[in-house]
Amino acid sequence: MKTILTLNNITKKFGPITAVKDLSFTIEKGNVYGILGPNGSGKSTTLGMVLNVVNKTSGDFHWFDGSDSTHEALKKVGAIIESPNFYPYMTAAQNLNLVCKIKNVAQAKIDEKLEIVGLLDRRDSKFQSFSLGMKQRLAIASALLNDPEILILDEPTNGLDPQGIHQIRQIIKKIASTGTTILLASHLLDEVEKVCNHVIIIRKGVKLYSGPVDQLNANHGYFELKSSDMDKLQTALTENGLFDSVKKNPEEEYMTAILSKPVEAEELNRMLIQKDIILTHLVKRKESLEQQFLKLTNQKSA
Repeated sequence: MKTILTLNNITKKFGPITAVKDLSFTIEKGNVYGILGPNGSGKSTTLGMVLNVVNKTSGDFHWFDGSDSTHEALKKVGAIIESPNFYPYMTAAQNLNLVCKIKNVAQAKIDEKLEIVGLLDRRDSKFQSFSLGMKQRLAIASALLNDPEILILDEPTNGLDPQGIHQIRQIIKKIASTGTTILLASHLLDEVEKVCNHVIIIRKGVKLYSGPVDQLNANHGYFELKSSDMDKLQTALTENGLFDSVKKNPEEEYMTAILSKPVEAEELNRMLIQKDIILTHLVKRKESLEQQFLKLTNQKSA
């Protein structure tokens, strides 16, 4: 699989503050990657470094196979890392025409890209008449004019209403379906879960997880259990080696046991009956991606 971007121990310091620390990951062609983390976690700084608008402190990165300079490689990249900035008194088509001249791209691309973002019927409308969502979609059309191998988006749905968010996400999926690699930064778990197949989770500039979204969610789940003898139940669960943790929930009056390996409810119930423990409550649940994300980002970073 073709490598689009490689980061090796990238670090960025702003005086005494370390915004990004020893960050490494690889972007492979044809995937949708999300850099996910709370606000202030270093997502935008990371994008700024690979796009040559922020100088790195240490480490290195290279685009594609590393044979081209970053300046040349960026000609094959489309990016939106700031709020859309177009001339308000000019139409959508006129603004994109200017971008075509700057990027040395044929004007014939304009209608094609407006079609992708659902703005072809507004090609002759002035930018100042556009909603925030339409402005963001026009920015995406602009970033697509040079048919980039990778599209980079920084918080693409920030500030949008639910309809605008849905439209942007559908556009991202449509672009990805053509084989274009996408890298987006977001603090919204829902966004990454719905449009990305790979995720890099960072907190305070430190990588906490990198890999497929479905692997992050591939946990074994947990049981909620209740018995007339809760102390005996807790002892039995703690001793059998199936759980990462077993704890009482005093408010709900049940036991929570987080699995360390796959076990079905029927199997666990049978094992407990053999120990003369009769359950009055047994429910198996799957830990959500949100729970895992919160667990990761609540960790103390080094």
